[in-house]
Amino acid sequence: MEDHAVFKSKILTKSSTEIANAPLFEILYDITDGQDDKQIDAIVINESDSIIYIIQGKYGPEKLDAEPLREVLSSWQQIKNLVRLEETGNEKLRLKLLDVSNALDDDYKIVFELICTAELTDSAKEDARSFQDRISKDEELEAEIDIIDDGELKERYELARDLLKPSIEYQLNLESGKYILFEVSGTRIVIAALQLKECVKFPGIRDGTLFQKDVRQSLGLTNRVNKSMKSTIYSDRHRDFFFYHNGITALCNKFELNDNILSLKGLNVVNGCQSLNTILACSQKVKELNDTYIMIRFYEIPQADRAYSISISTNLQTAVKPRDLRSTDKRILKLKHTFEQKYPQGYFITKRGENRPADKDLQFVIEMVDLGKYLISWHSQRPNIAYSETKIFDKYFEQLFKREYNAENIQALNSWMQEVKKGWEPKNGNPFGLNESLLAMKAYAPYHQLYAISQCFIVASKQNDRVPTPNATYHKAKEMNMIDRIVNIAATSLNFALETAANEQQPNRVFSPQNWIKTKTCLSGINAAIAMQFMMLQKMPGGEELREALIIPTEEFEYRWAAD
Repeated sequence: MEDHAVFKSKILTKSSTEIANAPLFEILYDITDGQDDKQIDAIVINESDSIIYIIQGKYGPEKLDAEPLREVLSSWQQIKNLVRLEETGNEKLRLKLLDVSNALDDDYKIVFELICTAELTDSAKEDARSFQDRISKDEELEAEIDIIDDGELKERYELARDLLKPSIEYQLNLESGKYILFEVSGTRIVIAALQLKECVKFPGIRDGTLFQKDVRQSLGLTNRVNKSMKSTIYSDRHRDFFFYHNGITALCNKFELNDNILSLKGLNVVNGCQSLNTILACSQKVKELNDTYIMIRFYEIPQADRAYSISISTNLQTAVKPRDLRSTDKRILKLKHTFEQKYPQGYFITKRGENRPADKDLQFVIEMVDLGKYLISWHSQRPNIAYSETKIFDKYFEQLFKREYNAENIQALNSWMQEVKKGWEPKNGNPFGLNESLLAMKAYAPYHQLYAISQCFIVASKQNDRVPTPNATYHKAKEMNMIDRIVNIAATSLNFALETAANEQQPNRVFSPQNWIKTKTCLSGINAAIAMQFMMLQKMPGGEELREALIIPTEEFEYRWAAD
């Protein structure tokens, strides 16, 4: 009974695209229920909407108290420490944790679903609101809790199986000269420019019945694209909305067009849920706009299987990430030109999937994404943010790329990181002697080592409120043949900071390296470890020579770039 209901919820939380293509073994792979499941019955990664679903099922009496909610809260606490969960969870759960870790690195949203066939007591409902408030504001791991009762479970299951087919009939007044009727492959099509204020009149937007065949439901106004649409509607650029937008795709079983009146039967929007919900949310403003249009396509598709295929295909576009939008930014292109002009043997990669030409020197090849991570780690002194491409190329892009930046500094950062990465490659045998927990965090911990290198120069030069220029540091270290020693000191400091934090962990709380590495607390630990090593330099052979290599002139320092 429990596995069957979780299986149904699994179908509900996957996108329609995934359902259509997922074999049974993939669905079973997501079910973690059993002994030592740690209150986690299933984990579903929804790639289309960037959501991790953590599912727990409870079935029994007519009323449920807060105990199931406490189990959900327990699973939330355990997800915070994936290393510990991997050690204590069952085999099915361990198999899913790598997927969860990768999804968290990509800023996926977490939703905990409690599936229950009974109604929650009033006190349990109050606890649910309290728990939701707590986990939605947590700095380490924000999440949501959804209560899926018996009625909603049945309805969503029917929707997933396409058993519930609301039929919407609607008449639409089209403007003369702003629509065309034609036929392609035996299918009648109307393409029209429709005023936004007409869009808010569509039935079924609020309750979602208009989007029965759409693979996505509304993501709310906090979604980046939806926020951008809202911004356009409220700006003086609203007349260009038609040109900014890709348009809406709607299917219907049958339509008739007479005297500019389009009569639609079985209307369903398969691509445009986000747009119509955003337009509806701005309805008071939209009603004032008389010259703002959107393109909409109506296809007469009575065949259910063909309609389903069209719904899937219109939502299969590769997601455009903030880094993709920035690849043609004039500031990025200027950096590329400056770098390749200075280093003809080098190459600056700006686009996802782009490869370096065969005649370019690998030591002088750098990717735009990597540079963003280096800049936020070195100049902003925030390596704990470097793992997130979204934050770098969306939230902090203006702070990181608004300045002129010379090619020598780009290559210096590139060279430092090439030295750092040598110690993170398994084939090199862990030359830095890094803690295993650090080696498991290869996606973001190396940037803390780059940060530690900058801190070595800051401490030695007594410039605690400023950051050194990368080229000056690398040039000085190379001149005095101290690159390897500095990189090793940075690695040792990172190692020591982690071990110290683990030993200082409060009783009854499990230390999570993954959470620690993403906080500012870890930076304080690295700074303290570097200061301690400098105290020891006086007693070490060659210590004074190393200290000398780390001192650079005051004019080679500048204030930290804000990224908080």
